[in-house]
Formats: sequence, structure tokens, C-alpha cells
Amino acid sequence: MARQTVVLGAGIVGVSIAWQLQQRGHQVTLIDRHQPGRETSFGNAGIIQREAVRPYAFPRDMKTIMSVLPNKRVDIRYRPAGMINAASPLLSYWHNSSSRLYKKIVPEYASLIELCLKTHEPMIEAANADHLVRREGWLEIYRTPKKLAQRVKEAEEARDHYGVQFAVLDREGLAEKEPDLGSDIIGAIHWLDPWTVADPGALVAAYADSFTQLGGRVLQTDIKGVQQQGKRWQVDTAAECLEVDEVVVALGPWAGSWLKGLGYHFPTFVKRGYHMHYTTQPSAKLHYWLMDAEIGYLLAPMNAGVRLTTGAELDRLESPADEKQLADAEKVARSVFPLGERREASAWKGARPCLPDMKPVIGPAPKHSGLWLAFGHGHQGFTLGPATGQLLADMMEGKPTEIDMAPFRADRF
Repeated sequence: MARQTVVLGAGIVGVSIAWQLQQRGHQVTLIDRHQPGRETSFGNAGIIQREAVRPYAFPRDMKTIMSVLPNKRVDIRYRPAGMINAASPLLSYWHNSSSRLYKKIVPEYASLIELCLKTHEPMIEAANADHLVRREGWLEIYRTPKKLAQRVKEAEEARDHYGVQFAVLDREGLAEKEPDLGSDIIGAIHWLDPWTVADPGALVAAYADSFTQLGGRVLQTDIKGVQQQGKRWQVDTAAECLEVDEVVVALGPWAGSWLKGLGYHFPTFVKRGYHMHYTTQPSAKLHYWLMDAEIGYLLAPMNAGVRLTTGAELDRLESPADEKQLADAEKVARSVFPLGERREASAWKGARPCLPDMKPVIGPAPKHSGLWLAFGHGHQGFTLGPATGQLLADMMEGKPTEIDMAPFRADRF
């Protein structure tokens, strides 16, 4: 008889886990209060970032820290209440960003990133979603030769250690790819490996449709509670009660608070972010995904228009939106590319689920049999969803995993 599994959370991580398990013969129900891909997975930059072998570290140099304090940077904003609320995990994040600890974290994190393209590929094919995907890389643009040279050095290290491919573009070479860029931009790194997605939410929805075609079930309802009943689990929802063999928690930024009810206290925090879509000025066209690396925002030619995504905002998960960071990013972006009008009345707001050692939790819950965890992917949930699905499915079936999963175990905290 097929094992009965409930996956909580229909972002790209939860959908990918459900897809993998259903494909392997499990009987899977995927539960979320919203349709698949409508929360955190909806509002990201839409890049499957094969080049992102180094996670985002907390600034350690005093110059950068002092520049953040006035709270006017585009790439990072904070609210005092949010900083106080997350003081302990943020202090641990700062500690783990020391050169000694970060040096150990990078290869562990990179082992996940290296799986991203080959785990997305079969899901894209099964979902008939190739029309959403471009395999042309993306551009990281620079304003100063010094910053570009520093980044090229990092790119060379990523190439030598992790096989990352890139090309360096001067102003002339960049202008051939993006002729409408402003004069402040002097060059770029063209990351060649990554794939870009013209509608990230639609890709997650396509993966979910593929899951249901395999026989899986999507239940859109509120989760009321989960409790262990002997060797099985009872999942109570607003719609019905389910009794199953296993439960997977893939609730993204809500995982930490939700798991407290089962006796777990993970040091989770969030980096919030915003996006807005724009028209372009007549005759202007954006061809590639662009990150203004020295300022800290991204422009992407999505199906819905040119999407501007902000950097990080450190605040509590459910605090009201503050669109000033977006407005400041927009002001700079208009000097780089001829944006037109806003296409929405208000910005989309979401939150990246983070852990202080920059690595997700993927694996069994230490206190309960039949409970599995997959959350804390930070900036790279969209990139790492399918890899997480494959690895966790292997673990749940007692099969060897392609990489060492010890760095991602839940009991490391």
C-alpha cells in the first residue's frame, strides 16, 4: 500500500517535495491556504542561480555597517522593532559570517546549488513549462572598475572551485546586449549558467499541475493543527481531517513559529522584500535580468512587465508594508533603464525564510518519527526547491543522497 504523506506549504519547496514523492509512488496531499506558488515563491527575481555558490553573509567590516545605520541604503533596510525581535538569530548570523566559519559554510551551501539545474530540468519537462524558461544567464552590472574587478576575482574563484561559468563585459560589450542602459554603467559580469523564468509563480503552479496529473492532491485550506497518533499523524484543517503516515513541514517563513507547537525552537528570521512591475518607455526594451550590484536591486523582463525587486528589509514577518525602499530603488533604476509607468497600485510584499548559518534545514525532525522538515532557504528557495525535493524524498525512502546532508540536519541548532 502506498505511503500516505501530507506536505504543508505549497511554495516551490513544498511543491517540489510533493512532486518527487508522488512520482515515487507515495499518496500525497499538498496543503496550503493559497494556491501553489502565490506566497514567497511568487515574488522572487525568477533566477535559478547556479552561480550563487556563496550565501549572503552579514556585513563584518565597520565601513559597511556604518553605512547601513542611517537606514537609507537600497539594498538593506531595517526597522528597530524587527531588529530587536530577531536580535539573537541576527547576532548568530553575524558570528557565522566571520571568515573562519563562512569558509566552512560555503562548500556545504555550494553542494546544494550545484544540483539546481539538473533537478529543475525534469520538472520543467514534465510540467511542459519550457516556454517560461530562458537559458541565457543574467547580467550583474557595475558602476566602478574597482568593484567590478573585485567581483571578477570572486567569479574566478567560483569557476575554479565550483565550475561556475561567466564572461566579463566592458561598456561596449554590455551595450551590444543592453543598448538602453544609462551612462553610469561601465561593465558587467554575464553569468552564463543560470536560467531565468518569466513568471516564477506560473512555474510553481505548472509544477503543481504536474503533481496533480501524477495523482497528487492539492487541498487549499487553513491548517488547524498537527499531532502524532501512535505511529501515524493527524492533520486537522478547516476543510477536513487527514490521517497519514508522514508529514513534511515546508512552510517557508512561517515554519519556525508553526513548529513551536510541536516543541521546536529554531532561530528563524526573515528578510522581507518588495516588487513592482513597470512598462517601458517607447522603443526601449530590457533583454536580460539585470542586478545593479553596487546599489542592490534587480530589474527583470517578466511576462507582467519589467519587475523591480528590492534588497532585504529586516522586520517582523507580519509588519505592515513600507514601500519607501521600493520607491528609492525605483528612483535609481530610472537612471539606469527607461522605465515607464507602474502597472500595479501597490507593491507585492514577501519574506525570505532565513536561518543564521545561511543553510536550510532539510531532513527528519529530531523529536518525532514520520515528521520531516524543509525550510530556511533564504534568498534561494526558488533555486533550491527541486534539489530539496529530490534530497528529502531520498532521505524519506532511506536511499543514498547525492550530497552529504549532515550540514542541513535539524538538530544542529
